[in-house]
Amino acid sequence: MQIIAHRGASGDFPENTLLAFEQALLQGADAIELDVFALDGELVVIHDHHLERTTNGSGSIYQYSLAQLQQLDAGLGQPVPLLWQVLVLTQGKCWLNIELKGADTLAPLLALLQRAEQQLQYDCQSLLISSFNHHLLAALKQARPELRLGALTACLPLDYAAFASALDAYSVHCDVSFINQQMVTDAKARGLKVYVYTVDAADDIARLKHYSVDGIFCNYPALSRARLQHAKT
Repeated sequence: MQIIAHRGASGDFPENTLLAFEQALLQGADAIELDVFALDGELVVIHDHHLERTTNGSGSIYQYSLAQLQQLDAGLGQPVPLLWQVLVLTQGKCWLNIELKGADTLAPLLALLQRAEQQLQYDCQSLLISSFNHHLLAALKQARPELRLGALTACLPLDYAAFASALDAYSVHCDVSFINQQMVTDAKARGLKVYVYTVDAADDIARLKHYSVDGIFCNYPALSRARLQHAKT
């Protein structure tokens, strides 16, 4: 079961910052999950489009230019990073789960991936692109069929993981509050990976290990790995 750092090592460091991502690598995370919105044609790494919770700004990111947004403090003096900076930081060190938040993220993502492949020789197979916006995932699959997609759900659907199969997704991403063995079994029968968010409690880690899920999104990567190693199946 893989340990995926949720917004970086966000339990101890400001979420979705380069510092949190660096610390996730130091804590031995297998992967890093992050969130992106589009602003001035660039993808910025931030979870909320309102700024109050994670920065010293106020209002919506859409009220700011990119230059203005990058002047804000996202915690401990960290700026709001660009996705490009994260690709450079993590290349060859772990795989990334990029969650698309804004509906206008598709075109900037496609442009960024092309640039990364050309300038960094970036292997886009080390990326997993996820979203709750399944229309966005379907459009991405049409544009870049080879990309790995993660279909997010915050519920337990009647037809379990069928929605992820319909998207030709690589994985289904489930809320820890709703995941059960039937969902995991159905997803595995469809050839899907199963990743669960957000998992820090020892009892949840043990339960998901018993379910044989493929990975968990954790705020404390090192602590969650220790708990995983001590969990009984």
